[in-house]
Amino acid sequence: MKKSARTSLAAPCPCGNAAAYEACCGRWHHGERYLQAPDAEALMRSRYSAFVLDKLDYLLKTWHASTRPESLEGNTPDTKWLGLQIRGHRLQDATHATVEFVARSRHRGQATRMHEISRFVHEGGRWFYLDGEFVQK
Repeated sequence: MKKSARTSLAAPCPCGNAAAYEACCGRWHHGERYLQAPDAEALMRSRYSAFVLDKLDYLLKTWHASTRPESLEGNTPDTKWLGLQIRGHRLQDATHATVEFVARSRHRGQATRMHEISRFVHEGGRWFYLDGEFVQK
């Protein structure tokens, strides 16, 4: 098991919320409420935490079938996720939303920053990540 996957359920959530992982994104990753994030922002946060913790199955299951890749590669030992900042969340209508975020990481000592406006769709009682547009600055 990779180091990042051993995060304690009582540890702070990787998404940056003050709650413990179990009370925050962990409830969407496993258990009774599995995959049922209540809105696009909660799904975005849970997907970031899933990237940090190498929960690739969760990422694929919360990715809309029309844009989902066949597989994903996990983190390398040289990657360290540093934090998530939600810049904005907008509900466009009952079934479409966007979330603007910045995710920071370090890979082989080099700092990286991913700034994206992600699109989400609500279908069958669940939110799904659809796609995103990178913001260049």
